Amino acid sequence: MMKRQKKNDVPLKGKINIRFVFVTVIAILITTILTTIVFYQLFKNEIMRDLKAYTNVLKSTGIFSEESEISDVHLDNDDLRITLISADGDVLYDNVVPVSVMTNHWNRPEIEDAFTKGEGYAVRLSETINRSTFYYAVLMEDGCVLRVSKESDSIWSVLLSGVPYLLGIMFLLTLLAVMLSHYLTKSIVKPIEQMASDMDHLDDIPSYKEMRPFIDTIRKQHEDILQNAQVRQEFTANVSHELKTPLTSISGYSELIENGMAADGDIRRFASEIHRNSNRLLTLINDIIRLSELDVMEDAPAMEKVDLYEIAQTAVDMLAVNAEKHEVTINLKGTSGYVMANRVMMEEIVYNLTDNAIRYNNRNGRVYLTVCEKEGKVLLAVRDTGIGIPEEHREQIFQRFYRVDKSRSKSTGGTGLGLAIVKHIAAQHGAEISIESEVGKGTEITVTFEAYKD
Repeated sequence: MMKRQKKNDVPLKGKINIRFVFVTVIAILITTILTTIVFYQLFKNEIMRDLKAYTNVLKSTGIFSEESEISDVHLDNDDLRITLISADGDVLYDNVVPVSVMTNHWNRPEIEDAFTKGEGYAVRLSETINRSTFYYAVLMEDGCVLRVSKESDSIWSVLLSGVPYLLGIMFLLTLLAVMLSHYLTKSIVKPIEQMASDMDHLDDIPSYKEMRPFIDTIRKQHEDILQNAQVRQEFTANVSHELKTPLTSISGYSELIENGMAADGDIRRFASEIHRNSNRLLTLINDIIRLSELDVMEDAPAMEKVDLYEIAQTAVDMLAVNAEKHEVTINLKGTSGYVMANRVMMEEIVYNLTDNAIRYNNRNGRVYLTVCEKEGKVLLAVRDTGIGIPEEHREQIFQRFYRVDKSRSKSTGGTGLGLAIVKHIAAQHGAEISIESEVGKGTEITVTFEAYKD
């Protein structure tokens, strides 16, 4: 099976060459046929003009008028046949065939047209000799019809006679097409082959200007792939580190209890630490799973009309105990703001932003949630009176596992994934995120949505 596959495997250059040559040959054939037809039509029109001119000359001479003796007319012409037909269709004169053997010509198309329209044209093909006869007939003043005809090669005989020349021209054109296609194929494929072998130096690849957008797209995709790979690698390393820390604590404390090395007064404290680290581990795993789900989500989430103020009120109720534990007060203000969104995801955004504002706040601090509609937008703002974020960290806080204050984050149970989830969900809903912060005074994060329109 492998040998058969290799045998039938045609390289890219070969395929392009074959298609170029095939298209060229077809184009040559079609062009040849159409050109022959056009020139034959021109040739036919030229013959008809000559016949008409010769017929009018004969008519003007008066040799076929009533006063002339037709029997005395002798016209010798090897190229033209001259015929005079009476008003009844009978042949009165013919310079090639004896009149006595000729039949009535009334039903001939050119004769009928001459009697009814004053002149008539016709072309008839003789299949036996493969020649065409061109006829032109004109009505005389005495009611008779004068017809002049001429034989010529048919279009098929013209084509057949020109076959050797056509084959020679086609051969030369095909040879030229093969050479050009080889050159063009090489110029097209060479940059692609260079890109395939060296993706890290795309800007150094010589190519024609039409290919630059393609190369730029490939470079951008390559950079995105490398960046995503680096992000995933860092994410994997961070996950391993984040999971290792609570697991090490749980393992250490449980080992001390198991080996009886913990005093009675320490058992309760160790159990509390195990419980705290277990909760942190569960929270971390849930956030990792949720972020992974958002990463691989291909279908658009189910959307519905959602009131952000209602969701904010629910988040305030859910986080009331946590806020009390951290000695923080939550205030909600604003009005209903309707957006087309996924309800669960909106709950996650509000919950994560509010939970972060509580965790990174000061004792007796405050968290302000505001929902309002402004100029066709719905704004969700979460402001705290906490530690604030230095300016050099503001662009990075939405990265996974990024923490401004690592020790404070771990002590409060933060996973470093909440804002990454917020950014992901906002992007899926076409929302914009802005941040304002001052160290020691607090932070305000605003998410702006398109307002729902009936």
